[in-house]
Amino acid sequence: MQTVKELFKYIVSNLLICEANLVLKKYKPKVIAVTGSVGKTSTKDAIYNVLVPHFRIRKSEKSYNSEFGLPLTILGQKSAWMSPLGWAHILFIGATEIFFKSKYPEWLVLEVGANRPGDIRKISKWLKPDIGVLTRLPEIPVHIEFFPDREAIVNEKMSLAQDVKKNGLIVYNIDDETLREKVKDLSQEKISYGFSDLAQVKASNAQVLYEKNGDNNLPVGISFKLDHEGQIIPIRIKGVLGEHQVYSALAAIAVALASGLNIVAVAETIQNFYATPPGRLKLISGIKGSIILDDTYNSSPAALEAAIVALGGLETSGRKIALLGDMLELGEHTIEAHRLAGQLVAQNCDLLLTVGLRSKFFEEGAKEKGMKEENIRHFEDSLEAGQALDKIIKTGDAILIKGSQGMRMEKAVVEVMAEPLRAGELLCRQEEEWLKR
Repeated sequence: MQTVKELFKYIVSNLLICEANLVLKKYKPKVIAVTGSVGKTSTKDAIYNVLVPHFRIRKSEKSYNSEFGLPLTILGQKSAWMSPLGWAHILFIGATEIFFKSKYPEWLVLEVGANRPGDIRKISKWLKPDIGVLTRLPEIPVHIEFFPDREAIVNEKMSLAQDVKKNGLIVYNIDDETLREKVKDLSQEKISYGFSDLAQVKASNAQVLYEKNGDNNLPVGISFKLDHEGQIIPIRIKGVLGEHQVYSALAAIAVALASGLNIVAVAETIQNFYATPPGRLKLISGIKGSIILDDTYNSSPAALEAAIVALGGLETSGRKIALLGDMLELGEHTIEAHRLAGQLVAQNCDLLLTVGLRSKFFEEGAKEKGMKEENIRHFEDSLEAGQALDKIIKTGDAILIKGSQGMRMEKAVVEVMAEPLRAGELLCRQEEEWLKR
C-alpha cells in the first residue's frame, strides 16, 4: 500500500513540476525565491506585502515550499491532500493555463525549503529565479537530522542562489557570517541588509512598542530606523516582536528598492500592510489581561533563542512564562540544543512549562542556571499544558508558546487566548485537515 502511495506521489509531483515549468516559460513572470534556515515564511510574506500595491503578484500560501507546494503556487492551486480526483482537477486547471491565455501574475514570491538532501537543487534547476533572497544559516539549522552535517545544509541552501539567473539579483543577510562569505563566490548583483554598518539596507535602534491597557503597558509591535544611501526613515510595525522580524522587513525593503520603488513609498507600505503569518512570534491578547507571544508554527535552536530573548526583553508588570514543546529533527544536536535553550529560559523567564520527551533537557538546562524546581512543570501534551496555563496566568503576564510542528503547540494557545473564536483567523494549522489530527 505504501508503495502505491509513493508511486502516486512521484507521478503527481512530476506532472505538477512539468506543468509549472511550462507555465513559467509561457508567462515569464519575475520570480523571487526565498530560502534559508530561519525566517523564510515571514520574509516571503513581507516581500509580498511590500510589492502587492504596485504589481500583480502571487505568493506561496502558508509554507508551500516543496516539490508539491511550489508547483501548486505557480499554478494558483491548493493541495488536494489525499484526493485523487482533487489532484486530477488541479492538473486539468494547470493544462488550461498552458493552452489558454490568462491574466497571470507579473511576479511570483516563492518560499523554497529543504527537508532532505537534494530538495532545493531539484527545484532551483527548473525554477531559475530572477531574485534569490537568503535569510539566515544558523549553527544548528532545522532538519539537520536528515543531513550529514551543517555544511551539507548550507550547500543545499546556496544551490538556489547559484541558480539565480546570471543577470539576476541576490539579496542576503550580511549579519550572517556564513552568508557573508558564501555570496563572495556568486557572480550575480548583490544587495545586503542587516544591522551591520556594511549593509546597504540597514536597520538601527530596534525597540519594542508599548501601549497602555488599563494599568498595564502591553507590547504591541516593534520600531526601528531604516538607513539607505543616507536616507533615514523611522519604521513602526504592529503585531509582531523580535529582531528577526526586522530582518524580514529589511529583506522586503531591499527587494522593493531593487524593483524600482521609492524608499518613502516602501516605508509607508511596510508600516500599513506588513503582516506576518500566524504562529511566527505574533502578539495575541491573552486571558486576564495577559499577552501571548504565539510562535507555534515550528521551532529550531536559533528561532527559539530569538523568541526567548524577545520575551526576556519585554517590560511587563507581570511574570514571563515560557511554554515550550520539543524541537524535532535535530539528530545528535538534540540534547545540547534543548539544554542551552533551558539555560536561556532561566536567565529570561520566571516560569517554564514543557511538553514532550525531549523537553526534559529544557528543564535540566534551566535548573543548571538556577531556576527553582517549583517554577518548572511538565505536561504530556499541548492541550493539557494549555488547560493548566489557564489556571496559572495572572494580569500582566507575558507568555511565549513555541514548539516544533509535530508538538501542535497552537492547541495550548486556544486555551488561553482572549478571543478563542478567532482561532481560525489568528493561529496556524486551523484548517479542517489539521484539526482532525
